[in-house]
Amino acid sequence: MDSATVKKHETRSMSLAMAGSLFMGVAGVLAAILSNSTAILMDGMFSMIAFVSALIGRRIGQNAGAAPDRFRPLGYAADEAVFVTFRSLSLIGLILFAAGSAAMNIYNYMNGAPIAVLNYEPMLIYFLVISVTCFALWLVHKRTWAKTGKMSDILKLESKAAFIDGGLTIGTAMGLGVIYFYGDGVLAPIAPIGDSIVVFVLCLLAVGQVWRDLGAGMGELLGVTAKPDVYAKVRRALRPSTANLPGTILDVSVVKLGRTHIVSVYYNPQKPITPEEVDRLNLEMLADVGAVLPGADVLVCISQYGRSWPVGMVPD
Repeated sequence: MDSATVKKHETRSMSLAMAGSLFMGVAGVLAAILSNSTAILMDGMFSMIAFVSALIGRRIGQNAGAAPDRFRPLGYAADEAVFVTFRSLSLIGLILFAAGSAAMNIYNYMNGAPIAVLNYEPMLIYFLVISVTCFALWLVHKRTWAKTGKMSDILKLESKAAFIDGGLTIGTAMGLGVIYFYGDGVLAPIAPIGDSIVVFVLCLLAVGQVWRDLGAGMGELLGVTAKPDVYAKVRRALRPSTANLPGTILDVSVVKLGRTHIVSVYYNPQKPITPEEVDRLNLEMLADVGAVLPGADVLVCISQYGRSWPVGMVPD
């Protein structure tokens, strides 16, 4: 599938994400006001962040595959990693705020402060409509991600986020449902703060996945080596172009950056080599690696030392 078609599918999917997230965010705020539920408000805030993220992600997706230019000599691939990091940081901020608010409500209740009574009537419709919307968006993103070759980290993250949002919505419904049915019985002592307890549990469930996404985005921005299976795949792909190559391949590094991988091959030809030969070798490696990692870029570095200078060679 050509890049223009990929962008078309990605833009359409992100536009649906924007519409769906805006609808869920507004519905969450209204339902929270009508029901006095902090848990529903948190759910709505997740959706509002998803709307802003989809707006930014759609723009980034349009530029992610753009060629290097004067303004961005290394290209635009890093924008996806920035997006993943930004979205994860936003969600962590919301989780910390929600957890802090829930903890404060619990503390105030233990000190005798009055707690707003929950109104359960608006909740059923909200939970039903929002959970269906979340899983519909998850299915759209997942299918678009697969259709476009599983290259877009933006679609992958949005798909995961929609699934998690749907899971949190169902978890909120189940938690509040337990409080509703048993609030006059065994759960009577904690029923007034049941909403805050649900929020706290949801924060604990969500923070792990968001933290992993943050680590992945930061790892790409910091230039961390790609996963071992990807590195092994690249080494196997380079064998045809390096099997009978004169000289020595000193090292190979693979770094993931957004939807692309940057492969650096450090090569000592051990004899004079022309620019034409270097270019031909680079193109052969690019074709070999591109067959297993679409969109990857390969840089051949002619050197007798590899990726780092020997100790004492670099002047102080």
